[in-house]
Amino acid sequence: MELMQRKDVPAELTWDLTVLYDSEEEWRADVERLGQLAEEIERDYKGRLTTAEAIQGCLDRYRAWMELVFRAGRYCNLSASVDYGDAALQERDEAFSRLEARMNSRLTFIESEIIAQDEALLRAAAAQEGPNRPYLEDLLRQKPYRLQPETERVLAALNPALGAPYQIYNMAKLADMKFPSFRAEGEEHPLGYSLYEDRYEYDPRTGVRREAHKAFYGKLREYGNVTAAAYQACVQTEKIIADQRGYGSVFDYLLFWQKVDRDMYDRQIDLIMERLAPHMRKYARLLQKIHGLDKMTFADLKLPVDPGYVPPVTIEESKKYIVEGLAVMGADYQEMIRDAYRERWVDFAQNHGKSTGGFCCDVYNGHAYILLTWQGQMSDVFTLAHELGHAGHSRLSNEAQSIFGSSAFVSACFVEAPSTMNELLLAHYLLKTSPDRRFRRWVLSNMVSNTYYHNFVTHLLEAAYQREVYRIVDAGGGVQAETLNRLMRETLEKFWGGDVELTEGAELTWMRQPHYYMGLYSYTYSAGLTVATQACKRIEAEGHKAVDDWKRVLAAGGTKTPLELARMAGVDISTDGPLLDTIETIGRYIDEICRLTEELI
Repeated sequence: MELMQRKDVPAELTWDLTVLYDSEEEWRADVERLGQLAEEIERDYKGRLTTAEAIQGCLDRYRAWMELVFRAGRYCNLSASVDYGDAALQERDEAFSRLEARMNSRLTFIESEIIAQDEALLRAAAAQEGPNRPYLEDLLRQKPYRLQPETERVLAALNPALGAPYQIYNMAKLADMKFPSFRAEGEEHPLGYSLYEDRYEYDPRTGVRREAHKAFYGKLREYGNVTAAAYQACVQTEKIIADQRGYGSVFDYLLFWQKVDRDMYDRQIDLIMERLAPHMRKYARLLQKIHGLDKMTFADLKLPVDPGYVPPVTIEESKKYIVEGLAVMGADYQEMIRDAYRERWVDFAQNHGKSTGGFCCDVYNGHAYILLTWQGQMSDVFTLAHELGHAGHSRLSNEAQSIFGSSAFVSACFVEAPSTMNELLLAHYLLKTSPDRRFRRWVLSNMVSNTYYHNFVTHLLEAAYQREVYRIVDAGGGVQAETLNRLMRETLEKFWGGDVELTEGAELTWMRQPHYYMGLYSYTYSAGLTVATQACKRIEAEGHKAVDDWKRVLAAGGTKTPLELARMAGVDISTDGPLLDTIETIGRYIDEICRLTEELI
């Protein structure tokens, strides 16, 4: 369980970035080309974007520059994300970010000059079918909030500094934070961020699990003030920008980019906090009964329903599960999954300094890259299926759209729908493979404890807490570690009531997630899963017709709003119906798990 250094990880467990660049020299050549392209665009078009023809010509060149900057930037960022202890990789990533900011600063004239044109000209240009249409439509939306050209240029140049809070958070968490081992049940146990999140939280040994919780949160507490300072800098910056651009609130500013309104955002949080809480409290009581716990604590919430029925899964076996589980998506989709294994799209390794959790990073005109930490459990298979959902989304949208309309620009409110859809399809496939009651309970509990718990509980509680933070900031206040601890504890108490004891350290949960540095992102997991749940029901009922509709949704990428994308899939999220039905679906799963448990005792 000791974490190895990145250099000692077997190559087959790592992703292959040589597909992006075979050598440092090749990457540097593209970086030089980027600078040349930026100079050429500025030379040929600055001060001349006064006609539809000039606008279209400039955007054609700008698209090529964006495709190249995505590729070069992804190479740096992906390399750095697997080893935060490597100073050279971190400096290269930061240096490229600074270079990109300087180039973006030079190119801000594109947006400023286009937005400055008469609205009729802009609408005429946006009405033209072609690869630049999504970009122009977005500029029309931004027109009321655009600042003076020189101000926009300075803001673009400051981008690395504006992103510093996220970088500080990651460095504190992944480079500086060193966890001591802890002693439990007569043994010494090593501890690390990924070891806790991927193993100890699920450990059926009560003594080990609770001592790990105590040691983990004890170390987090030492970094509470610096993490709070980084977060304070992030939210105050967002508030300042919102005010300067003329938005009514920081919420309006952040939701503007998601293309959703405040009512939809608030409804998602309020209904889940109110309606899902009773179901999850019932689930917590079941876990306490199954494991014979003296009390149900916050440290016990990730326990499996059936700890004696957790078959190990190899990486090779996971391929069979996912390929067969997603067969309904078609042969081409299955082949993409096989490619992911063959061509090493996935970084499975567990090493010191690697980013925690999982993510999928797409590359326009290339395949996606997936990061996770493989533990050999079925939960890993669901995580991989989830990230492959993002990969499938990017592939279909990138084939159908220009980079301006690709999945890179899809609303955050929808972006988790394709990923969580894959988790549901995999679970439904597993439910059909065996009539055994214990196996059925195991699959259902995986859906509840992983797919729905992760998205409808963990991330939703983050969102409810985050909303309180932004309310304070929007009213002109500030937040420190003590305030953030209080808000998180109050959020957890409201959801879990008296059924779960909030052990010391639970209030520090706000320190564990990077999502707070990504605007209003946390709530979007439940929003995406709501759409996925309803669309998956259509697929179960209608088969290929619903699958074809879903693939058209994926191919649409960022060219539609979340409301439009959901409607294409046959789901109307303008009402609370889909969300309420999804909450009741979770409740029915929990009821069945309880019934099966009684039958199996």
